[in-house]
Amino acid sequence: MDTVANVVHYVFLATAACFVLGLHLMNHPRTARRGNTLSAGAMAVAIVAAVWLVADQGTITTTGWLVLASGGLVGAALGLYAAREVKMTAMPQLVSLFNAVGGGAAALIAVNDLLQADDPAGLGARVSLPGALDIVIGAVTFSGSLIAAGKLQGVVSGAPVAFPGARLLNAVLPASFVAGTVWLVLAPDSLVALYGLVTVALLFGVTMVLPIGGADMPVVIALLNAFTGSAVAMAGFVLDETALIIAGMLVSASGGILTKLMADAMNRSIANIVIGGFGTGDSAPAATGGGAPAQVRSVSADDVAIQLAYASKVVFVPGYGLAAAQAQHELGDLAKLLTDHGVDVSYAVHPVAGRMPGHMNVLLAEANVPYTQLKEMDEVNPQFPQADVALVIGANDVTNPIARRPGNAISGMPILDVDKAKSVVVIKRSMGHGYAGIDNELYTDPKTGMFFTDAKKGLSELKAAVSEFVG
Repeated sequence: MDTVANVVHYVFLATAACFVLGLHLMNHPRTARRGNTLSAGAMAVAIVAAVWLVADQGTITTTGWLVLASGGLVGAALGLYAAREVKMTAMPQLVSLFNAVGGGAAALIAVNDLLQADDPAGLGARVSLPGALDIVIGAVTFSGSLIAAGKLQGVVSGAPVAFPGARLLNAVLPASFVAGTVWLVLAPDSLVALYGLVTVALLFGVTMVLPIGGADMPVVIALLNAFTGSAVAMAGFVLDETALIIAGMLVSASGGILTKLMADAMNRSIANIVIGGFGTGDSAPAATGGGAPAQVRSVSADDVAIQLAYASKVVFVPGYGLAAAQAQHELGDLAKLLTDHGVDVSYAVHPVAGRMPGHMNVLLAEANVPYTQLKEMDEVNPQFPQADVALVIGANDVTNPIARRPGNAISGMPILDVDKAKSVVVIKRSMGHGYAGIDNELYTDPKTGMFFTDAKKGLSELKAAVSEFVG
């Protein structure tokens, strides 16, 4: 190596160390912003170092520099636009698009390396094997993430989409991966093997995600994120770049752990999720509040305000309905009003609240909710019996007591023990189902009051009503 190459090599190692430290800092909300800044800064340094190395080696043409600059400008502009304009409620589909871009870029690295090799037939397994794995994982991630983003955005049906022979096809395609990988390793110069592997992988990404319902999307996003990391790590082996391997494996390992945690939170195996077929409630027609069953008790803003104002302990239970209504600021304002009045306030956040891992935590942080008030499921469940009021805002399946009984779609799923609170209030626009497509027994509990309204409007009304009692 020459001097510049040596310096860049050590810069890459330093940035990889920063990635590890940045990930560690993301373990806690108080340090997460710092960890994200550190990781982003390290990536910026790595990009500058890579450009410096390319310039020093003189291996790129004028046209190449123009393409490189254009790509960098377009990517930076799109990233800046997404950061400034995309709403928090659309963050899950944006993350899916990022997964698609990452997986697709990693796959293209392997394709390009195999096509541009001076002696493709002479490539050893050290390059062709990770190259084949990179193509498979990256292409599956690319097409699968696009379908996931489409489901989240509503472009593709959020319900499981099945067709005759789908499961047989999903069993045959992985076998094709193995055959294609072996073929490409044995014959790295075979264009048929290369393009065949790309085609099969892209097809599997589509057929894998289509049958998965909306209820499982948080787990799918985490899984595809892990796939992206694995593809990037394989690209690192192809390019013989240590920093890329480290960065990819960090994403892969953390995404894999998160996938397992999310699957456990739903009491479903990852294999069962990939097989699909769960989560049709998001496409089911919902009944209106006026057509609610007779046993449902409807309440007004004043009714709820009295309970909140004279409570000693209140637990808020936010769900995707809160995110969809963008009502996190109204909830934060109501909580602050109660806290200032001396009420013990906390937030019960289920691991799969929202449509993306950590989605609800980010929304609440955006509303400046104190971190100390955010409680995970295991921590908050023992506190519900002491709560005077549990206020549920747009959460459905994760509060359904039927999960404690066998024989239904969410049997065994860990839930928030909202029904054990002394009084329960549910803010919901209608009696519609959640993703699982089943009735929520919490709504017909005698101690539950249903406040039929939009989350944002309802929380604003509650704040105004509570102010009259505590002012």
